[in-house]
Amino acid sequence: MEMFNKISTVRLQTMPVPGRNEVALYNGTFDCAKKTITKEGIRGLYKGMGAPLCGVAPIFAISFYGFGLGKQLIRKTDNEKLTPSQLFAAGAFSGIFTTFIMAPGERIKCLLQIQQGDTKPKYKGPIDCMKQLYKEGGIRSIYKGTCATLLRDIPASGMYFMTYECLKDWLTPNDGTLGLLPTIFAGGSAGIANWIVGMPPDVLKSRLQSAPDGTYKRGIRDVFVVLMKKEGLTALYKGCTPVMLRAFPANAACFLGFEICMNFLNVVLPGL
Repeated sequence: MEMFNKISTVRLQTMPVPGRNEVALYNGTFDCAKKTITKEGIRGLYKGMGAPLCGVAPIFAISFYGFGLGKQLIRKTDNEKLTPSQLFAAGAFSGIFTTFIMAPGERIKCLLQIQQGDTKPKYKGPIDCMKQLYKEGGIRSIYKGTCATLLRDIPASGMYFMTYECLKDWLTPNDGTLGLLPTIFAGGSAGIANWIVGMPPDVLKSRLQSAPDGTYKRGIRDVFVVLMKKEGLTALYKGCTPVMLRAFPANAACFLGFEICMNFLNVVLPGL
């Protein structure tokens, strides 16, 4: 489910605008998945996922570390309860940390996922893609779209952690023990909130990172201008359906795992 949602998102975000007498390449999430499987087989749903999968563990570790560090920098005392705006700032701070791992992985993923099954692929896989990008434009080509990734991850991470912490505080009973279902609800809601904020810059990022070099000379500003001129404001939420389908369960599982690990460490290493 997660894989088909990711490739559907990128292909919906980057598909060309149909002309006056043309039919759209994809009619929606499930049409995109159906056509992908028909042309490329089940393996097509996993295209471009090598790079993100390699980075998912360190990305989440760095993200939670960055959030914890952000809270420490904001707090004046150890027991100070942070306001929602302060939690947002701490979460936004964590977004800076993850971008430098996310940006190249997202660039490679986008380039691999827009390759259609009925054409000869330019890139054979993540490693080949990275080699060609480096050969064509050096490290700058691999990190193309970093500013766009920052534009997405800073506010989205702020909303992500703020939503979770606020719902967690609201749902925690007087005994201080957060149950399984409240944890799932808070984590899933955090994922939804993250993408409500992060979806528009993600669309811009995907188009910038998948476009041939020289298409958008001023970067994300040109992407925005072209998108607004040709497609309008609603295009900023293209690919929203597959993103939201995975946002709740994926992030519910993420925070559930985090809470289980923290509880385990508190028992095994209470002084840590």
